[in-house]
Amino acid sequence: MRNVGKFMIAVAVGVSLTACANSEQASTQGPGDATVSAKARPTSSSAAPTTTVAPSATQPQGGGGQECSVDDVLVEGAAGSKPKITIPPACGAPKGLQSKDLIEGTGPDVKAGVTLDTHYVLVAWSDKQQKDSSWDRGEPYPLENVGKAQVIDGWNEGLLGMKQGGRRLLIVPPEKGYGAQGNSGIVPNETLVFVIDAVKVS
Repeated sequence: MRNVGKFMIAVAVGVSLTACANSEQASTQGPGDATVSAKARPTSSSAAPTTTVAPSATQPQGGGGQECSVDDVLVEGAAGSKPKITIPPACGAPKGLQSKDLIEGTGPDVKAGVTLDTHYVLVAWSDKQQKDSSWDRGEPYPLENVGKAQVIDGWNEGLLGMKQGGRRLLIVPPEKGYGAQGNSGIVPNETLVFVIDAVKVS
């Protein structure tokens, strides 16, 4: 597996790896490894937020008291191209892990133990800003041993059942993401919104 740098951390084992997300020598972060210096990062989202306040544990992120669902998040973009994610401002983040297949794949199933090449975009719920994208790095992100990969629980649980060629919207609550510690560019108790393409299953 090429070490493109991983953005996500296996919270289940309590690992918290620091990942640089700003400065002129930005670091790429992909779902799982420690940081690796890279030349290309999204210019609009590489800097850590400076005005975002960590959401309260008793109040939904964004909007009022009503929770959004996966059906409220708008995803635009054709298959094989980078998607655009729009999080609604009028409702709060859902509390549980939610997923929705936007494009049904036709290839092999994503089952526990497989290797999966992915393309993904990550947007944070609290500030509605993109935090990472494999599309912007120009190459898919390889994920090994799905189900037990060195990534956040939201990916290990949320990718199962996809098919090669599919696209899935995944909303990851804090306890299945970075939790109370957050990560570089991700505030504590953040809800993560991904659109993930299953490029190749092997």
